[in-house]
Amino acid sequence: MQLDSSIAAVVTGGASGLGAATARRLAGHGVKVALFDLQSDLGERVAGEIGGAFCKVDVTSEAEVEAGFAQARRVHGQERILVNCAGTGNAFKTAGRDKESGEIRHFPLDAFERIIQINLIGTFRCIARSAAGMLTLPALEDGERGAIVNTASVAAQDGQMGQAAYSASKAGIVGLTLPVARDLMDAGIRVNTILPGIFDTPLLARAPERVKAGLAASVPFPKRLGRPEEYAALAELMIANGYFNGESVRLDGAIRMAPR
Repeated sequence: MQLDSSIAAVVTGGASGLGAATARRLAGHGVKVALFDLQSDLGERVAGEIGGAFCKVDVTSEAEVEAGFAQARRVHGQERILVNCAGTGNAFKTAGRDKESGEIRHFPLDAFERIIQINLIGTFRCIARSAAGMLTLPALEDGERGAIVNTASVAAQDGQMGQAAYSASKAGIVGLTLPVARDLMDAGIRVNTILPGIFDTPLLARAPERVKAGLAASVPFPKRLGRPEEYAALAELMIANGYFNGESVRLDGAIRMAPR
């Protein structure tokens, strides 16, 4: 797919981090980008800087996702690109004793469900809605109508203690990548997924410097945190290379996460 001003894109989680970097990279090629996010101030700012559109969207809401796509399409037309970066995490052990009180506790099921709703179901909700719209587009070279890039995590394959919900949600994204690519093959819509390692995003920015330094040192090579621009570069490759389909690719400096 040739990236230029004839192409529209939607990036979920586009107000910051991996999503913002991807939105900037696509806009740099002239692509008309709409950002879905809950952070209105950041979203409006990034959209203004790249000449895009901001849509306040909670990906767990069917109504908000529908309204977001309708708004984006009114401004830019039907998108040929969807990049799913919206997501979050938490940390609870499946079961254990409190170190001080000795009380036995288990992972709160509402907290588990929330992560699945945002990361996994929210991603699939946007895929299904966007793909349905892409079906209305005329085919490009090789019969292509669109490209979708999802965001999983290395935790999908080597999740750490406390990451049962997060790892399950991200493993679900990896698991749906190939079947969805097969579902959409006759429509000319490609689907790929990136599994980022430890990236320097706003979520990690709140951690103490010693913690970030320790994480960077744990990466085999290069010994640093990943940069959002590196994620964006891989997302662009997956979109532009028409033979890239049905793949889930780690982007992690060769790290394999320890149990804790």
